[in-house]
Amino acid sequence: MLSLSLKFCLLACGTLLMLGGCAVPTTAAFDARMSGLIGRPEADVVAALGVPVRTHEAGGQRFLQYESRRLVTYPGSYPFGPYRYGYYGGFGGFPPSVETRECDLTFALRNGRVEGFTRRGNDCRTVPPSVG
Repeated sequence: MLSLSLKFCLLACGTLLMLGGCAVPTTAAFDARMSGLIGRPEADVVAALGVPVRTHEAGGQRFLQYESRRLVTYPGSYPFGPYRYGYYGGFGGFPPSVETRECDLTFALRNGRVEGFTRRGNDCRTVPPSVG
């Protein structure tokens, strides 16, 4: 018969092994994906990413700007402690929190083709392509 702590340890280790196979979004993968659009015509950028939020022309260049904003909510926890007399009498716990995730992406085009891009924000990430 396995003790409770050993069962918990085995469950935790199994969970970590399963999560280890999950792909994690990275800025490097984002940059690699956007770099694939360099040298491509404007129509390819719009086909890949949709219609830009705004465009601007200056100094013989055309700029396409894309924006992404979202709120991510993390649940809080109940207080820790013994359950007595119909309530948790406890300590600790924490309230829910909300985080704003955003990414601003601007492409610079000259003569109708992408010359480069810049990104700004904490959500300019994507999952790397799978290998194999």
